[in-house]
Amino acid sequence: MTINKPANSLAIVLAIALAWPAAVSGQVRDITLDDAISLALQYHPSVVQARGDVRVASASRREAIGNWLPSITGSSGWSTNSTERFDQATQRTVSGASTSYSASLSASMTVFDGFRRSAQNRTASANMESAEASLTSQRFLITLQTKQAFFNALAAEELVRVAESQIRRGEEQLNVSTERLAAGSAIRSDTLRAFVELGNSRLQLLNAQTQRATAVAELARLIGYDGSLRAVADSSIMRLGSLDTAALREEALANAPAIEQAAAEGRAADAQVTSSRGEYFPRVTASYQNSFAGSALDALNNNWSARISLSWPLFNGFSRETAVSRSLASQDAARARMDDTRRQVNADMTQQFAALEAALLRFNIATASRAAAEEDLRVQQERYRLGAATIVEVLTSQVSLDQAEVDIVRARLDFLLAKAQLEALVGREI
Repeated sequence: MTINKPANSLAIVLAIALAWPAAVSGQVRDITLDDAISLALQYHPSVVQARGDVRVASASRREAIGNWLPSITGSSGWSTNSTERFDQATQRTVSGASTSYSASLSASMTVFDGFRRSAQNRTASANMESAEASLTSQRFLITLQTKQAFFNALAAEELVRVAESQIRRGEEQLNVSTERLAAGSAIRSDTLRAFVELGNSRLQLLNAQTQRATAVAELARLIGYDGSLRAVADSSIMRLGSLDTAALREEALANAPAIEQAAAEGRAADAQVTSSRGEYFPRVTASYQNSFAGSALDALNNNWSARISLSWPLFNGFSRETAVSRSLASQDAARARMDDTRRQVNADMTQQFAALEAALLRFNIATASRAAAEEDLRVQQERYRLGAATIVEVLTSQVSLDQAEVDIVRARLDFLLAKAQLEALVGREI
């Protein structure tokens, strides 16, 4: 039997369907989830910045401790100068030089400053805790982002495999349709429909490859890697034991990194209120100085002094009142943020518990749907070979199987993302 050439529009469809992207060879690094997280925590700018903030906070705390210690200053000097003069007795100019030596040691210490140093110590300690909590929060945030990018890359890789499976099924169906057309047991539209379906599968593969390239590029950016890579999963990723949601929620509300950071900021605001109120108290300072001076090292004159001073600003144009008002406003805002953070964590836990449960249910349903679709496609293909079914019925079953496989990938991705969100909220792996 002779097959007529397709029309121009069909030729375009066939050209698109048979277009195949050329494989680009290159060295690709396989990376696991643990490797990706380790690299992200090492190179991501926000984590690097958070580590720097911890170092600065540690230095500030050391400085606050140093405010309790005396300030000690030592100095020494040597000078020589010309003593040229006119001697009337000899009517001559007499040249000479004089030399002097000096050394001093002074110390001063604030004896009482209205409890400001105590407040500064508490502020510095709270800022240190806040910086450490911020580092922990950033670590879990970047871990969450890395997991999301890694899981997206995994899902994109699976979607590519799903699209490749669709193409294989489409090619098989096209071969069957062509053989039946050649044998005279099928009509020409069956072959054309199979061509179109194969072309759609090729386009879906192209889209899946584009999504995979995008997901892999985002993962590479997060982990600071410039080359090509491929996300590799292990069997433990989808594993999840039974969850005690009540205990997990209680743990999150007590130890969540975001809540710990907000609580540390609240303690720093409380200490700042005490520090600003210390401006109403007098300041007592003690100082001591001992100095040596003379024209010869073995004949230096010793002078010393000791002093205790008190200063008490009785009125400074209401600047103290303004400082107290600012610190109280910051304290109220910090407490409000702490309460809001706790409520936000509680709401997020509820949302992610529901998302996790829904994802598990969708995954189980999609798995059952795939099994049913595989059996239905097998039956319809056999019926088509026997002439008891049409190509439309076969393609409908094929599309159902394709969709079931895509649903499995998406349900697995939703499960992994919800689990990662819970781990970021709790502050540990679950």
